[in-house]
Amino acid sequence: MGENITRKIIRSHLLGGVMRAGEEIAIRIDQTLTHDVTGTQAYLAFETLGIERVRTEKSVSYIDHNLLYADNKNPDDHLYLQTIAKKYGIFLSKAGNGICHTVHFERFGVPGKTLLGSDSHTPTGGAIGMLAIGAGGLDVAMAMAGEPIYIKMPAVVRVELKGKLRPGVSAKDVILEMLRRYTVKGGLGRVFEYGGEGLSCLNIRDRSTIANMGAEMGATTSIFPGDEAVREFFTAQGRADQWKELLPDPDAGYDERAEIDLSELEPLVAMPDMPDKVAKVSELGRVKVGQVFIGSCTNASYTDFVKAARILDGRIAHEDVSFVVAPGSRQIFSELLRDGVIGRLVESGARVLECGCGPCVGIGQAPATHGVSLRTSNRNFKGRGGTLDASLYLASPEVAAATALTGYITAPSEVCDCSVLEGIREPETFAVDDRLILTPPAEGGAVEIIRGPNIKPMPVNTPMPEEYSLRVSAVRGDNVTTDDIIPANAQFSALRSNIPAISEITFGRVDPGFAARCREYGPSIIVGGENYGQGSSREHAAIAPMYLGVKIVLAKSMARIHKNNLINHGVLPLVFKDPRDLSKFSEGDEITVAAPAEQLRRRSVTLLNKTTGEKAEARAELTDREAEILIAGGQLRMARSRRLAGPEK
Repeated sequence: MGENITRKIIRSHLLGGVMRAGEEIAIRIDQTLTHDVTGTQAYLAFETLGIERVRTEKSVSYIDHNLLYADNKNPDDHLYLQTIAKKYGIFLSKAGNGICHTVHFERFGVPGKTLLGSDSHTPTGGAIGMLAIGAGGLDVAMAMAGEPIYIKMPAVVRVELKGKLRPGVSAKDVILEMLRRYTVKGGLGRVFEYGGEGLSCLNIRDRSTIANMGAEMGATTSIFPGDEAVREFFTAQGRADQWKELLPDPDAGYDERAEIDLSELEPLVAMPDMPDKVAKVSELGRVKVGQVFIGSCTNASYTDFVKAARILDGRIAHEDVSFVVAPGSRQIFSELLRDGVIGRLVESGARVLECGCGPCVGIGQAPATHGVSLRTSNRNFKGRGGTLDASLYLASPEVAAATALTGYITAPSEVCDCSVLEGIREPETFAVDDRLILTPPAEGGAVEIIRGPNIKPMPVNTPMPEEYSLRVSAVRGDNVTTDDIIPANAQFSALRSNIPAISEITFGRVDPGFAARCREYGPSIIVGGENYGQGSSREHAAIAPMYLGVKIVLAKSMARIHKNNLINHGVLPLVFKDPRDLSKFSEGDEITVAAPAEQLRRRSVTLLNKTTGEKAEARAELTDREAEILIAGGQLRMARSRRLAGPEK
């Protein structure tokens, strides 16, 4: 039996382990990416390793998330990132050049290469045939140091695309249909590999939309073939010499199979407050909207905006709608300006934002009190838009444009003849201008790193004690997101390089007393439900609780990246053997764990609730390597113990 694309890439990068689904493997990483919110911690960690230059083929630092200079914090951090890049051999994409995922597959990605990014939407790179995986900043720091990344060998799901999308239906509807089927945790331990005749109607931007939002299913990644469409895209980018054909073998085997008939899809929408709460626009009813946002790494391409302009067709947005757009990259923005598309959108009442993440992560354009916002972005968790009581809906640019016109969630067919959307293509050539991408000097030894007063050292955990004596600092329900733990907004991201300060807003939106309670309790444990830690890869959601004394997170199940971040920073992730035992824990209870290292090595841990006298049994779903990291007190402390790092400061 032949091999699929995923297994081909993994085999060519395999450094250890057996390629059997569920087994831990070590793979070599060719490229890394970071952005300004996660990058500061990644580079603070990298500095502690005592390595003179990055050891990847290419590492790129992007400034794209928080571009709001309200005080010194953001500009200081951006200067830090720029000088770090020069010193250690990292390319830097300056503010205004575009969103990391968009720019990376435009200018750096290569089919068949591996990419590790400190952002959960790094799988966007799968659009061009990369094995692109999201991770925490510390994992990316280790990859930049030349260390392998450890993952569980994923099961590979072949998604057979049949038929052709009808006008007015888009790639966003494909991934919303996948979310409807698989839910926000159904992709755990899986790679979704797309193929079939339906690929012919999906350009690279369409594929990037699908790969991007595969992260919302909890998937390891999603991937498309490095086919003729990728070759055409690389030619348009002036990178034809970097294209490599990458296809599955004709008799490739897969662990699972799924099928979508594209011709049967219709416009879909994800309802608040989860991306998998998917409904047909036609069955939604009359939902009044006060804001429409077209942008983000999910849907901010040239064709996305051309389609929106065609639907608007010179008409003005509804008087009750705040209509904002943000192209995904400077390159896309330039093409849209050249072809008059931006002018047409402005004539229809659009406000144009700079090329960055902005509203997607709650940085600017927050909805009004109890506001309803329809967005083309990828997440609609409560508070994600910057307003805790707002309702966020996710949909395609076509639905967004129609909604902007009517003031309620509307299918494009209700406002125009969708035949006007046929024949819209990406440009045959792009106006390539990489002047906002700074190439590092050949030698960085003389470069002085500039650190603003907000930048604090990376905290390092302590080794595992002989016994844990803990208090329950929080009991949470299902689907706790990293946004719940550390909000994704302007307040958070300005504090990204200052863990002592950011720890004060841990769980701040849902439990304002959490930080003070942790200081009162000392060492503590968080107890949660299903899918704890879903969402963003921001490792602040692990570091800040660790800094506040959280030693264990016990849940019914956990999201992959957050679990890895907890391990990296020495916080023990445990899973209930009997989910009903969640009821045995209440805030403030006293918990003990005897001989935790010994129990951890057996993968079975008993927790005694001294307050009630009850016991709960938990599994430690860890490899030997992960167990030893936790016993040592986290990845950085272990690295120091192995003399990979310099002296502790």
